[in-house]
This record gives sequence, C-alpha cells and structure tokens, in this order.
Amino acid sequence: MFDFIIVGCGFAGSVLAERLASQIDKKVLIIDQRNHVGGNTHDYYDEAGILVHKYGPHIFHTNSKQVFTYLSKFTDWRPYEHRVLASVDGQLVPIPINLNTINKLYGLDLSSDELSSFLNKNAENISPVLTSEDVVLNSVGRELYEKFFKGYTKKQWDLDPSELDASVTARVPTRLNKDDRYFTDTFQAMPLRGYTHLFNKMLSHPNIYTMLNTDYKDIQHFIPHKKVIYTGPIDCYFDYRFGKLPYRSINFKFETIDQEDFQPTGTVNYPLTNLYTRSTEFKKLTGQKHPKTTVVYEYPADEGDPYYPVPRKENQLLYNKYKALAESVPDVYFTGRLGTYKYYNMDQVVAQSLTLFKRLQEIDTLMPANGNVNSFVSKNGIYDRH
Repeated sequence: MFDFIIVGCGFAGSVLAERLASQIDKKVLIIDQRNHVGGNTHDYYDEAGILVHKYGPHIFHTNSKQVFTYLSKFTDWRPYEHRVLASVDGQLVPIPINLNTINKLYGLDLSSDELSSFLNKNAENISPVLTSEDVVLNSVGRELYEKFFKGYTKKQWDLDPSELDASVTARVPTRLNKDDRYFTDTFQAMPLRGYTHLFNKMLSHPNIYTMLNTDYKDIQHFIPHKKVIYTGPIDCYFDYRFGKLPYRSINFKFETIDQEDFQPTGTVNYPLTNLYTRSTEFKKLTGQKHPKTTVVYEYPADEGDPYYPVPRKENQLLYNKYKALAESVPDVYFTGRLGTYKYYNMDQVVAQSLTLFKRLQEIDTLMPANGNVNSFVSKNGIYDRH
C-alpha cells in the first residue's frame, strides 16, 4: 500500500515526493509516461558528449530564498545570468529592450532620461489594457512592437498578439538602463551537474519508488494507494469530458557543430526571420568546455507534448469546468503547470509544491484516528484541497 501515487516526475511531482517521503515518512510511488525523470527540464549528454536540454533551454532564476535553499539540498550551482539577443534589421540587439537596444538599433546615444522620453513619444495610450498587443503598444509603440513582438508572438502561439491575454508580453519588461540580463532575479544559476543529477538525488529517498514508461490509467486500479497527486493535464485525467484544453508544443532540431563557439549569447531570438523562434547554444548555459558545440532550434507547433497553456479567456473558462470537477474528486490533488493549466516558471512550480506539502502535512498531523479525511475536512473546515 502506497500512501501516495504521484503522476509526473517533473518539479511539481518530485518536490512533493521528496517532502512527503523525507519529512512525514510517507511511502510514495512516482510515475511518468516518459522514460526519464526531470520532466521538461531533463538533460543528458548527446553523442558528442555535450550536455543538452532535451526539451529546450531551462534557466533557473528566482527571488525566493526558500526555493533556492531547498533545491540547494540536491545540487551545487554554477552562477549564470542569461542574456538574449534578437535578430532585428540585420543586427543582433539585446532583449528585453533596454538603452543599448535602442541606441544600437537606431544609431543613437540616448541617456536613460532621453530613452524614457523617446518611448513615451512613441507609446500609444491604450486603456484598458486587455491584450498582449495593448501591453506592448502602451509601453514602446507600434514600430518596436512590429520589430520585436508581433512576429515572434505569431510564430510562438499561432495567434496575433491582439488575440492573447496581456500576461504573455507583460512577462518581458522594458528597461531604461543598460541592464541586458534577461532576468533580474536575486538568485540566478544552473545546476552544476545538470537537472537530471538534481532529480536523481531528490528522488533517492528509500521511501520513494519510481516507475517510468508508465501511464497512470494503466496502473491506477492495480496498485493499492491512498491518495493521488496528479501533475499531468487535468483534461486528460477526466478523459476530455468537456473537450481538450489547447496547448502549444515545440519541435526541437538539434545540431552539433564542429567548432568551439557558435553564437555570442546563450539564446538568439528571431522575431522577423526563419520558421524557428530561437536558437540556444547549451555550452553557454552550462559552462562546459568542449571542442564542438550543440545548438537547438525551436519550431512551435500545435501538435506534440503540451508545453504552453494558451492564455485566452475561453480557455480559462474551459479549465474552470475541469477545476470544478476536480474539486468533487476525493483524495486527488491537481498541481503543476498541466494540472492547473497555467504557465509557471520552475521556481513557481517548486514554491507551489512546497505550499501543497505544508497543507498535506497539516492534514496528516491533525488526521483523526479513523483516517476519514472527508469527515475531517467537513467538520473542521480548515483545508482547501485545491
């Protein structure tokens, strides 16, 4: 008898497995349909011996000391600040847009104050701000919107920015200084030996049993267990009762090049050219020394593994139907990007799992002798399962 079956070996499931096993002595079975742990952060050494990320670049960054301290139990770190260039008008310029971006793009020598005036002069006063297009036009105006955002967003989502929730482009700020880092979080680093090493250590507790190449629906009735933590797509759990939740996927094309260096930064974006959105050179991220280098090109697609929930109002309404259904299922907890149909960064997923663990720990501590969680929750009214 397992106390928990956890579906999914990514950050959401693995953090919960480790906490449940090590902190409250629960017996956990964690499963995954794939043949590896680590979810979308899984990395491995390719045929050339270069450490690559199977599902595209994953750069760790967080402002949460709690999250960084927790993950530090399972890995040492390589300090790394990610920088991205965008190929625009035949030049490679920093993104997010900053003082250097504008000065290089237009051959100017603006100060921070002058840049503020420059952007304000071009910005469009849109109110209320409802879409991704509104966000950018309100911030930098139409010309920079066309150069940096419209084409990239169309490739990434197969939708015009005017059809997407404001949250998509709001993730990319505009800076008035020369800070060309893609992220400004307090903690920015890469796992020194890679993400897979981190996950292997996280899941090494003797209370944790791992099954790969395993579909939850194939084993749910055959392996005795008390509770389920489900980090897969919530619509899949319910056999798509209300229809499929839309996702965008990515096709990855890896290329190993017989030269030590390929591009000036870890990632280069292509808003206006090429069918792919960006290229990433992994050695820039990992710091690995090798006479060759491996690059991945990302081609967004409708079909494939679900990577990005599509942030539109109608999709949120569809998810809300599944969420209401999930709340009626006893002893099943939905979490993670797929379980809650929301785009999270890695650190946000870790924080979400640590929070859910605290709630599970509270229930375990206060559980009555008969173990009837439903009567306990109803009687005490202190725990919201979702």
